[in-house]
Amino acid sequence: MTKRIYYAKIPNPKWSIYLAATEKGLCFVGSLNGGKIEIEKWMEKNKIKASYEENQSEITLYAAQLEEYFNGQRTSFDFSTDIKGTEFQEKVWAELNQIPYGETLTYGELAKKIGQPNSSRAVGSAIGKNPLLIIVPCHRVIHKSGKVSGYRGPIDMKNKLLLLENSK
Repeated sequence: MTKRIYYAKIPNPKWSIYLAATEKGLCFVGSLNGGKIEIEKWMEKNKIKASYEENQSEITLYAAQLEEYFNGQRTSFDFSTDIKGTEFQEKVWAELNQIPYGETLTYGELAKKIGQPNSSRAVGSAIGKNPLLIIVPCHRVIHKSGKVSGYRGPIDMKNKLLLLENSK
């Protein structure tokens, strides 16, 4: 049986983002104005063997919750996800989910929280491989100087998300 991935663009003129999901849950969130090519590149880079098709109804739940987030009506998400990473990546992603809405941490602080205080570069690398932008809130991690840096999407998107959450 072939794994199937459904994708569609969320219907928001200000936040042009593609989402992808499997029958298990959301598996990819694209970057602002990134296009569906991001999904193809992510699948290729991660050697994901699946067929994929555009299907708006399969991403409706995810798009609806993101719309609520963009409108300031939601601070967390309560749908299932389907992501896989290395043990270290999953540890970092789990800790990202502990950063409260509207707050930020530095890469070094996050490294300490996972019990590996000298691994801030590795933490940054794991964050860069996060397939669920916004949902796994990697935008809440900033440079120790307070500067906004490092993001899989455009830095402008990270800035917009931080402003949306009033944490910058």
